[in-house]
Amino acid sequence: MFSDTPFLRGIHRLAVLLAGYVVLLITAGGLVKSLEAGLSVPDWPLSYGMLNPPRWWEIETVRAEHGHRLIAGTVLLLTLWLATWIIRREPRKWVRGIAVAALAAVLAQAALGGITVLFFLPTAISVSHAGLAQLFLCLLVVLAVVTSRRWVSGEGARNPAAPVGRVVPLATTTTVVIYLQILLGAVMRHTGAGLAIPDFPLAFGGLIPPRIDFAIGIHFAHRMGALVVATLIFWTLGRVMRLASQERVAVTPAWLLALMVLVQGTLGGLVVLTGKAVLPNTLHVGGGALLLALSLVLTLMTRRLDWIARQAGTEAETEAAGILSPEQAVS
Repeated sequence: MFSDTPFLRGIHRLAVLLAGYVVLLITAGGLVKSLEAGLSVPDWPLSYGMLNPPRWWEIETVRAEHGHRLIAGTVLLLTLWLATWIIRREPRKWVRGIAVAALAAVLAQAALGGITVLFFLPTAISVSHAGLAQLFLCLLVVLAVVTSRRWVSGEGARNPAAPVGRVVPLATTTTVVIYLQILLGAVMRHTGAGLAIPDFPLAFGGLIPPRIDFAIGIHFAHRMGALVVATLIFWTLGRVMRLASQERVAVTPAWLLALMVLVQGTLGGLVVLTGKAVLPNTLHVGGGALLLALSLVLTLMTRRLDWIARQAGTEAETEAAGILSPEQAVS
């Protein structure tokens, strides 16, 4: 059933490397915003009229912005390499399509980054830039997973009787909600609402803010979203441990998700308590990307295990029907 799909080790390793590098890129973008360095290099695509201005690393804000551009340029070249390699070697048409989509996404992302600078950081474009970065990461995570040995070998569940498919809807919902939570965070950051509620874990000393305006509303929505995300992640972990405890490809990302959401919540609190200090503010952005990537890995692998189980069940039924007499098969 899976013999026609080869395991291309080089492509898989490059996809994994690139996905990790994009998490670094997103974190570097968080650093630019944390330092409010988005216009420290006022032109684009060049930097002060040059590809690499001299002594750019000596000024913190320029180092953050130009460094972000250098990382982004590397990501663009690596994505072009990966997409070309996949198009030439990968037999699955849908995987080639995802590779092309990833290349289109990184090109669109570069254009949005340029527009952000040239139009002086408009909120809508800045938020779109942040949202597309996460979608680009998701495309790379998909490529990393579907080119893995476990995926292409078609290895099924260690316990075929386990209802792994019951994990899939919850894992999928968790992934979608994490992405929406990241978008809420992007709106909050790019509208300057990060300290609209100045205390933590309470809100103006209470559970609910005494008044609501846009900044307070978006900030409070992000906090409530964090609670929803944490609830879904621990719910997912519980379901994985109950229904798929023998599946390392599900258990490992589920536990990493649970650990990461605790770290992410701590970083979120530190952002407020330190008055948006650069380090927690930046790491909080990178943590969101890691949460999304881990949740997507869990979703994909549980879907794969469920699909293999269904295929095996269908084949078993077909073989059984072939053994029966025509009268028995009809009945």
